Amino acid sequence: MRRNAWLIIAGGVVLATTAVAYTLYANKRSTMDLAAIPDELCIVAPATPPDASSELDPLMPRTAPQDARCPVCGMYPARYPRWAAQVVFRDGATHFFDSPVDLFGFMNGVGRHSSPYTMKDAAAQFVTDFDTGEWVAADAAFYVRGSSVLGPMRDADLPAFGSRESAEAFARNHGGKVLAHAEVTPEVVRPLSRNVHRH
Repeated sequence: MRRNAWLIIAGGVVLATTAVAYTLYANKRSTMDLAAIPDELCIVAPATPPDASSELDPLMPRTAPQDARCPVCGMYPARYPRWAAQVVFRDGATHFFDSPVDLFGFMNGVGRHSSPYTMKDAAAQFVTDFDTGEWVAADAAFYVRGSSVLGPMRDADLPAFGSRESAEAFARNHGGKVLAHAEVTPEVVRPLSRNVHRH
């Protein structure tokens, strides 16, 4: 009985030592791997290919699939329909975003993502009208910066609207300033996203 107890204790010590050694090795390896990855590169979820069986124009906006991941933050845009955004590429593939901030962050720095696409490949960008849930061309939309309404990541965001009147009504109720598309510059986007370089 005493011999069995000692064997159990010895086995536990060996297991604990092995676990500690592996953790130290994994941490060191993970640090080395991270150090080897350039700071300016993000690994992103692939764009969703067009549905070959669909009769819809492949360059028109479509509902985000349930399993589509935002290439900037990794969240699921289908869970946040009032905030969702997308960029459609010339081949019909689409990146879906959980918010306008992530769409702008991606488009302001496509090169730092592992996407095979460039800015020139983007055929259209769409955002969701916060009030109606309808898709609106991103460059025709109006955005509210600095409102009290938080986006999907519980941060300040840029709720989008199909008309200036709707955006101004929202700003009256929730605070913030209305911006046209051209006013949403990289300098506006950087402080709003934890996933965009702030340098």
